[in-house]
Amino acid sequence: MRGLHTLVQSLFSRLFVLAASVLLMVGALAQAAEPIKIGFGVSLTGGLASSGKAHLLAMQIWAEEVNAKGGLLGRPVQIIYYDDQTNAANVPAIYAKLLDIDKVDLLISSYGTNLVVPAMPVAISHNRLFFGLFALAANDKFHYPKYFSMRPFGRSSATRSPRRRASTTKS
Repeated sequence: MRGLHTLVQSLFSRLFVLAASVLLMVGALAQAAEPIKIGFGVSLTGGLASSGKAHLLAMQIWAEEVNAKGGLLGRPVQIIYYDDQTNAANVPAIYAKLLDIDKVDLLISSYGTNLVVPAMPVAISHNRLFFGLFALAANDKFHYPKYFSMRPFGRSSATRSPRRRASTTKS
């Protein structure tokens, strides 16, 4: 379990360093005291509750550690989340609320493509940066340039296929 925690913590650290850099580059910085709001839907009930609870705990630990060190870019991190109940029908309303009411700066996803795809049109309509966790095919239909899939195992599976490897060695 400690290895999983370390892996998840490393994944989240990389995710948020990238997110902070993007926020800096696009000039989205506000006053130093205003928190960077990170919003997500998470399965706290339903079939994916066990992974959802681990996801939330990792996020809370990460936010506490980052805030204890002075935050990101000198701003505290605030996580805002809602239980999607492992139900894809709940996802669009959750992400609309995160953007329209909570005014989050950054979106991340729950685990699994089936819970990420319903959020994509909302993120796209708001032109927001969106990080998907393990949702490898979530952007196949949309081709949204501000969607990034985070996965702890390296490059995409397409670059690891035997056929691809064989074709690159014949050059």
